[in-house]
Amino acid sequence: MVNVILQRTYEILEGTTNDKLAKGFQIFIISLIAVNVLFVIIETEESVLDEYGYLFTPFEIFSVLVFTAEYAGRLIVCKLNPKYQNKKFALLRFVFTPMMLIDLAAILPFFLPFVVADMRFIRIIRLLRLFRLFKLARYSEPMQTLGEVFKAKAGDLAVAFFILFIVLIFASSLMYYAEHEAQPQIFSSIPASMWWGVITLTTIGYGDVYPVTILGKVIGAGVAILGIAVYAIPTGIMASAFTEELRKRKERSNNTCPHCGKDLPPN
Repeated sequence: MVNVILQRTYEILEGTTNDKLAKGFQIFIISLIAVNVLFVIIETEESVLDEYGYLFTPFEIFSVLVFTAEYAGRLIVCKLNPKYQNKKFALLRFVFTPMMLIDLAAILPFFLPFVVADMRFIRIIRLLRLFRLFKLARYSEPMQTLGEVFKAKAGDLAVAFFILFIVLIFASSLMYYAEHEAQPQIFSSIPASMWWGVITLTTIGYGDVYPVTILGKVIGAGVAILGIAVYAIPTGIMASAFTEELRKRKERSNNTCPHCGKDLPPN
């Protein structure tokens, strides 16, 4: 009986079944996460907080109870996961998986104020409640797709952003030497010039920092054009990766039974 309950709990928590109870649980958790994030945003409005703040605490307690029960349930049934069956330190490995760390970060903000008295630290901790948004990755297929894309292209993206970092240093250095004498307070150092570099490479151009010398303007124009090309690299990587991942998911769905989730026999 106990094994049946544990197996059923595992199926519901991990979404390995598509019955009404599992789908209902997923919809409930997704809705709870969405409302939690909405409350975190709304409570920053003092007028709303003063009038409806009495509703926030009971809802926060209810949410933490649900998320804590979910977290504990996953710990209890983790050994039913094929990845951790008959593995040494299976529970410890499971606890330190990215999604379990996100689940822990989602409930910690409620408990830490009981042991930490520093109000500034508590305010920072409360921001961790936004991590509940990342819990959607368990139940949202688009977020799962995004995670798979980042995982598959992590190396390529690292190379692209390394190139971007090199270009940023080079552009900021050139601008520092071109503009330092004309604007010593604004371009006081290469690190200070990096703000201009980031804004120009991303083609945002706030206009708070800009070159005034002819050489600085020439460098700025070149960096702005170069920024379009540099940022196109990770964009192209992500676009191609998304296309590939969606193709793979479509192939898997065509080879999977929509009712039981098991692989269909080959034709």
